[in-house]
Amino acid sequence: MTREELAQFDGKDGRKAYGAVNGKIYDFTGSKLWQNGDHQGLHSAGQDLTEELKNAPHVRAVVERFPVVGQLEEAAPEPAGGSGKMGFVVMGVIAVAVVVYFILR
Repeated sequence: MTREELAQFDGKDGRKAYGAVNGKIYDFTGSKLWQNGDHQGLHSAGQDLTEELKNAPHVRAVVERFPVVGQLEEAAPEPAGGSGKMGFVVMGVIAVAVVVYFILR
């Protein structure tokens, strides 16, 4: 499941309440502590809660009691050099250097 898909499970308006922790997606829907996708005013369903859980007053084992309903897909990393623009810049510099070389020859 992508982050965009996970966001649809925010627990509001009768939707299920899902949250991701360390790549696993858990279903918090049946928990009284996750009413309407809100956990005690501190956390919201429909997102990756991994970083937030590091500061939670309970251990990860509490979250692991909930049913696992999927895996969170990570976005593919960008290629080295950003989005490929650097390659065009390098090719442009080389092309200019070749033209200048032939002009000054």
